[in-house]
Amino acid sequence: MRARISGVTSYLPELVRSSTQVEQRIADSGPYGPRPGVLAAVTGIHSRRVAPDDWQASDLAVAAAGKLLAQRGVGAGDLDLLIFASASQDMVEPATAHIVAAKLGAHCPVFDLKNACNSVLNAIQVGEALIGSGQYRRVLVCTGEVPSRAIRWSVRDREQFIESAPGYTLSDSGAALLLEPHPSRGIFHRAFTADSASWAVGTLPGGGTAHPRDPDFSYFRMDGGLLRRAFESLGVGVVFEAMAEHKLTWADFALLAVHQVTVPFLEVFLQASGAPRELLVPVLADYGNLASAALPFQLATAIEQGRVGPGDRVALVGLAGGISLGVLFVDF
Repeated sequence: MRARISGVTSYLPELVRSSTQVEQRIADSGPYGPRPGVLAAVTGIHSRRVAPDDWQASDLAVAAAGKLLAQRGVGAGDLDLLIFASASQDMVEPATAHIVAAKLGAHCPVFDLKNACNSVLNAIQVGEALIGSGQYRRVLVCTGEVPSRAIRWSVRDREQFIESAPGYTLSDSGAALLLEPHPSRGIFHRAFTADSASWAVGTLPGGGTAHPRDPDFSYFRMDGGLLRRAFESLGVGVVFEAMAEHKLTWADFALLAVHQVTVPFLEVFLQASGAPRELLVPVLADYGNLASAALPFQLATAIEQGRVGPGDRVALVGLAGGISLGVLFVDF
């Protein structure tokens, strides 16, 4: 018995914030202002979405999950398990999954799963294992990302601007997937790897035991050069091994959903993997880095466009701070 992705939806807030607006707000908020046009030139991102001020991560997850349950004709009371998988959270305690379940009207067991931008991919992995073991039959995986709350607007100099750059690429978003058992179709390969020695190259350090209350640690920090070298060192061997194990080539796939951080990072991945560009769903220019919602957003978009349907094969490749890389192969 396999675990099948029986439905997937995404949700994007209506408010659009352009890279020009981001640069202008930085210039208006502090002593340093970036060169106009630098964000789009360096990242390839022209706009991103921003959640309303009174919305939380749980609200974005509920918006996507509610749409998914309606599409599938499934009631919240029919869920066996709910996993909230996100880099964002409403609060430290309780698990945001409880808040999502309460807003949906679900009464099933719940828990949170966090692994930066690979949170959803790892939640699918866990949900599949629990379905395979017979513990649950219908698992809802959902995410709500609100990175806009961790952006540093007042920047003292160019060095701090570069360190804070991840916050300027990220987009608020929500997504949801439904996992159910199927006798022959579904997830047929999963593999993950990590280089945890590189965890410090990209962080949002505030709110934990290391920096519980210092506001200066409540913003994204990253060394982009070190992060790129860490990913290049980690490589895409796990992807090649998966394809070799099943005797597959990229021609066997209808879609490659890969986590898209910036255009330069995407180009590095395409060159290293040999994947054809036409397998992708373009995300960066209009939506920016969608964090853990990136893969379900691409999958939902491809389904809506008629690019993926019954009988098609899909590759999901996740990249995340920490750092980690994962791959899932799925038969639809």
